Amino acid sequence: MVKPVIVIVGPTASGKTGAAIALALEIGGEIICADSRTIYRGMDVGTAKPSMEERKNIVHFGLDLVNPDERFTVYEWKKYAEQKIYEIRMRGKYPIVVGGTGLYIDALIYDYQFNQERKSDQLDRRETGEDFLVYGVKWSSEEIRERIKLREQQMFENEELVLETVKLAKRFDWSLQSMRSNIYQFVWRMLNKEITKEEAITLGVYDDYHLAKRQMTWFKRNTQIKWCRLKDLNAEIIKDVKSLE
Repeated sequence: MVKPVIVIVGPTASGKTGAAIALALEIGGEIICADSRTIYRGMDVGTAKPSMEERKNIVHFGLDLVNPDERFTVYEWKKYAEQKIYEIRMRGKYPIVVGGTGLYIDALIYDYQFNQERKSDQLDRRETGEDFLVYGVKWSSEEIRERIKLREQQMFENEELVLETVKLAKRFDWSLQSMRSNIYQFVWRMLNKEITKEEAITLGVYDDYHLAKRQMTWFKRNTQIKWCRLKDLNAEIIKDVKSLE
């Protein structure tokens, strides 16, 4: 039997990464990250990448693919993910795709067909979706806001966040979208005494909460997603996987 591709989606700070790691340990899986921010090298703490300790136990793909000043299209991510799914299946493991970038997810599960000549993100959608089990982590808006607030506070207590920001600022321009679409911009303003630490955290929470709302708007359009509370997610996935055996 060809192993299904398990897909876990949800807004930022929903706990999907931790759930995917726990699931991979239990069923024998390898993880493909579907996140347009964690593809960048040198952006670890500020994009909430899985820690090196977590990556020791479970193989992760889709991290650190390009530098912040390099372009990486949805087309390129889809081809990369499809290759990794094939390799994971060949090893007898379950491919587990996890992330919050809706266009990455849809391109994969619906087999978007891109403009091959330009390899651009212009696409046609084909209604396929076979071999995919798709799940979403369900939280209320208030719960997500509180989870984001806690994560931002923890990030600012991590000295590595400041070191990352300084290194990035030395190499890359703040006009880059990759530099402006995450917490590093607020850390940099704090270091330059334009804002206080508390203001930087508040701005980070605001930014990520609005990202979470955009992500949920995107995912709610997908009727294929089975929504579960975080505490019930892996049990539901394992039940569904066993029913296919």
